[in-house]
Amino acid sequence: MGNIRTRALEEFTTHKAQRFYEEDRPVSEYFGTNVFDLPKMQRYLSAEAYNAVVNAINDGIKIERGIADQIAQGMKNWAVKMGATHYTHWFHPLTDATAEKHESFADPMVGGGVFENFKGSTLIQQEPDASSFPNGGLRNTFEARGYTAWDPSSPAFIIDQTLCIPTVFVAYTGESLDLKTPHLKSIAALDKAAQSICRMFDKNVTKVNIMLGIEQEYFIVDEAFYRARPDLMICNRTLIGHTAAKDQQLEDHYFGAIPSRVMAFMKDFETEAYKLGVTLKTRHNEVAPNQFEFAPVYGEANISSDQNLMMMIIMKKVAKKHKLKVLFHEKPFDGVNGSGKHCNWSMVTNTGVNLLSPGKTPRTNLQFLSFFSVVMKAVYEHNYLLMSSVASLNNMYRLGGHEAPPAVMSIFIGETLTKLVESIESLTDRNLTSSSEKEVKVRSKMHIVNQIPEIFADNTDRNRTSPFAFTGNRFEFRAVGSSCNVASSMFLLNTIVAQQLVKFKEEVDTNMQKGMAQDKAMMKIIRQYLSDSRAIRFEGNGYSEEWHQEAERRGLKGIKNAPDAFKEYITPKTLQLFEAVGVMTAREAQARYEVLNETFVKKLQIEARVLGDMITNHVIPTAFSFQNTLITNVKGIKELFPDEYRTMCSTQLHLIHKISGYVNKLHTLVGEMVDARKVANKIEDIPAKAEAYNSTVLPYMGKIREIADKLEMYIDDELWPLPKYRELMFFR
Repeated sequence: MGNIRTRALEEFTTHKAQRFYEEDRPVSEYFGTNVFDLPKMQRYLSAEAYNAVVNAINDGIKIERGIADQIAQGMKNWAVKMGATHYTHWFHPLTDATAEKHESFADPMVGGGVFENFKGSTLIQQEPDASSFPNGGLRNTFEARGYTAWDPSSPAFIIDQTLCIPTVFVAYTGESLDLKTPHLKSIAALDKAAQSICRMFDKNVTKVNIMLGIEQEYFIVDEAFYRARPDLMICNRTLIGHTAAKDQQLEDHYFGAIPSRVMAFMKDFETEAYKLGVTLKTRHNEVAPNQFEFAPVYGEANISSDQNLMMMIIMKKVAKKHKLKVLFHEKPFDGVNGSGKHCNWSMVTNTGVNLLSPGKTPRTNLQFLSFFSVVMKAVYEHNYLLMSSVASLNNMYRLGGHEAPPAVMSIFIGETLTKLVESIESLTDRNLTSSSEKEVKVRSKMHIVNQIPEIFADNTDRNRTSPFAFTGNRFEFRAVGSSCNVASSMFLLNTIVAQQLVKFKEEVDTNMQKGMAQDKAMMKIIRQYLSDSRAIRFEGNGYSEEWHQEAERRGLKGIKNAPDAFKEYITPKTLQLFEAVGVMTAREAQARYEVLNETFVKKLQIEARVLGDMITNHVIPTAFSFQNTLITNVKGIKELFPDEYRTMCSTQLHLIHKISGYVNKLHTLVGEMVDARKVANKIEDIPAKAEAYNSTVLPYMGKIREIADKLEMYIDDELWPLPKYRELMFFR
């Protein structure tokens, strides 16, 4: 075998499942030990400081700088007691990753020595270099100033003896350079808009929390194999590799027994998650070999988003201790399922009412229908924008494949709600209240066998082919990519719903001013919204070609490529949306458009360069080595059997000819791909460059892969230099 692959295989066989720092105590005894949550604040802060934080979280009241000194002192005392030596402002630049600059608590003392110090001004604000992060032209290289500012609504936490303080990241001009800022603005806008509707039903509603539950899919590979694959190391996906004889076709991996090495990793990762206050609830094998999923308990959207990013950091650290590598890429392996983040989203009032839970009385039923119809209308009006929010180079490899939703938006609501919606659409102005008197059908019971308890069926089935499915008391946005920061999509969902809620309230008020009763005024708009959004509803198979044809007839635009989808961020309709809701200025939207295109170009540029290197320095030389072995074999047989060697060597001669053909094609295609890159690189306009890379460079990569994968099947397995799919995707 090739040296790299041989060493990887040898190292792989020596690994054993082991535990590194498992807590042997019940989770309840150490849960949240590494997070500065409200219970700890009560112990370490004065009543005044504690109340200031609570008011900031619940009511958005700004914390005075004088109070910030008290909070910083208490936070520092707790962190130092927990062993922290440094602190950092932890923020989310436009990279889908997190960023941090560590500062020591130690300050020098007069006369020598140090003492731990942490000021309120340092807690509230720091200054990273704004020009060194993606900014889409908002900052020039010589204009470096930017600010991180504390987000008190997301608690500080400790990782590796460093106190991490969640913050927003803005430019010197105040324009956002991160994903958290528009997310927080969208949450505030949706809270305000939802409250105005809720108080028409209950005057006690003073806050609406936006809730989010994130199901995270990921792959795991052995670290030795990872290091032996240049494409995995640099691109986090395999650029070549023939599918294994067995992968997911037997459907035996899904929910199967978790491999021992992975289980050891999961237990240690979960221990660290519990210490950080993350209530992980679910773990299981996913459909593809070596693909897994975890899911926490539903939580507030801002905190859930932060915790998901925290978990991605922790998982990578823990995996390293187990000689494993976690892959969050949306499509690391060709021919098997990709990975996503299934975002379960809803709204819950401070009185405990889930606004997307169908009620059993006319009053709660009407409230549910109001919010349900608004979401349907909002998603319909901005369906392409919402799908564009998940567009990226990584996710475009995944969307449309098996186990991933199609790249065209549709909403699945299930049989029960479909019947209810249809009955509402059929109403006339005279009987507008009749449907509000109908109760949503309660769950039915299923009797299986005498000894088996009754099964309560949900009101809706699940449609895994729907990008946006109603699942009983929430919507599940399934198209979000596994490697991204969910805030990049969730802020748009919050924004479009907030805008539509404002319009709903205005239209209801207009009808009431005309003398219409509140319930009739609401039902009239509900009926209109459900009718307007009829085209977005689809209950069938989203994978089918028939649906794509039907979607086109309905006027639903599907994503064909990422650069084209990015344009939706700067259309007049979208810019008006951002301005109306107040989540982003036109300049900020334009900057994000530039960043998205620039990221697309850079990632594709890297992939093309790595692919060219692998073909030129790994695949072709290996093909020559095997070909030389065949040539030597033919020459030897010719010397022994000069009259019969052609008949005797027909297989060898065929392979020599076949390999030469593949090598020549690879050499030609790689050269043409490089030439296409050179032409694209001369384009200065970033969006135009992204389109050029998509249309002229990306197609070569598929053609090159196809030939390289065929060549892999011809060359002696002992010579092939890269770990193969059967080795990467199965643990022993």
